[in-house]
Amino acid sequence: MPEENFEIESAQEPTEVQVEESPVQAEDGSSGPVTDGPVDLANSKNWYIIHTYSGFENKVAESLRGRALAFGFNERLGQILIPTEEVFELRNGKKVTSKRLLYPGYVLVEMEMDDELWHAVKDTPRVTGFVGGGNNPVPLTADEVNSILYRQSNVGDRPKPKLTFERNETVRITEGPFTNFSGKVDEINAEKNTLRVMVTIFGRSTPVELDFEQVEKIQ
Repeated sequence: MPEENFEIESAQEPTEVQVEESPVQAEDGSSGPVTDGPVDLANSKNWYIIHTYSGFENKVAESLRGRALAFGFNERLGQILIPTEEVFELRNGKKVTSKRLLYPGYVLVEMEMDDELWHAVKDTPRVTGFVGGGNNPVPLTADEVNSILYRQSNVGDRPKPKLTFERNETVRITEGPFTNFSGKVDEINAEKNTLRVMVTIFGRSTPVELDFEQVEKIQ
């Protein structure tokens, strides 16, 4: 089989999706959602990354569960993870929070790998293959799984802004003492989600430090 050479960190910029918690069959036969929450790393199964058509991540997860039941490998298939993060944007002056995929086109699967299961997963509709290792994919380490799942913890628990800004772009302030003032973006701090905006106050250009969520783009 041709070797897959995808790198998880080089995945395209995350895109917004409507993440549905679709009921699927769990290992114990109960019904539960595909999860992007904490995982149990202390078991005999290993974690692998599969590459899918972008936009079909949830469909692939559902198909894997259905095939596991139909072909009898349900006990060898563990959790299926689709990591997401919360983002916000301003719509008509209101902050709207939504979810988007951290890694579009990638799904984490926990399994007891063997040749039969490799073929069953690889042949699932809209799956293009495993990431790395060709027909002998290398499992992720516990640290790698946690790094993927908790990537957003590096910047705190606040939702990330969906919008991006550019220098000299004109924005309108929506919160604070300068509400409804307009100004030009002078400096951007992407790590802290802050802007320095030059606002004209009493005829003088004055720098104002603002969070991303305190401004909106002027259409």
